[in-house]
Amino acid sequence: MASVGTALQELRGAQKSAKGVSLYSRFVNRPAGRYLAAVGHALGLTPNQVTLISAVFSFAAVAAVALSAPSWGLGIAVWAALAVGFAFDSADGQLARLRGGGSAAGEWLDHVVDCAKLTALHTCVLIAFYRFPEEYGTSGDGWLLVPLGFQFAAVVTFFGGLLTEKLKPKPAATDPAAAPSTVRAVALLPVDYGVFCLVFLLLGGGELFRYAYAALGVAAALFLLAFLTKWFRELSAVRR
Repeated sequence: MASVGTALQELRGAQKSAKGVSLYSRFVNRPAGRYLAAVGHALGLTPNQVTLISAVFSFAAVAAVALSAPSWGLGIAVWAALAVGFAFDSADGQLARLRGGGSAAGEWLDHVVDCAKLTALHTCVLIAFYRFPEEYGTSGDGWLLVPLGFQFAAVVTFFGGLLTEKLKPKPAATDPAAAPSTVRAVALLPVDYGVFCLVFLLLGGGELFRYAYAALGVAAALFLLAFLTKWFRELSAVRR
């Protein structure tokens, strides 16, 4: 396992900027992904294989939510699978950097899996609300609109962020020692995917899960409006 230690040392010096990253991703998911990337490198895995491992964990959780009646045990299992899948999602990019850089096909696969995962997660909640109305307290059809609205906000934010990144000029090199904003890192927690995964721990609470999920959906909608305004202003100054 000495190669794992060597890989970890190399990865510590090859991390992406923490600017614009929430506290969860910065202090939980990226370190977990770094360790998984080091282990994957020792095992000879490719970044695409790691992406597919992430997809297996994530979609197993999706299927469980849609097919099983809610319970506290299910919530723990779903959260664990989503969290592990998210860590592997961070690991694929880190493994690519460790191997000297990724490929366009690998980046494409990563983004497609991420988009499919986001879409499927909210779809599975919609299915669960429909299949188990007594457990979730969603006998009224109005609650079925909540996952649709949350899905809309999540997918548009995902696509808008990717497109903005592609259209904006490459930023000038910044001082790597400059500390990222802690206030911003805390403010972004409500729309961090890792925090969203935590809500599934409340599956056994039925209505408690429903209200927590809806609250995060409202936050996602409000952040979408803020992000769209910010991105449009930034791109308005770009001439092509």
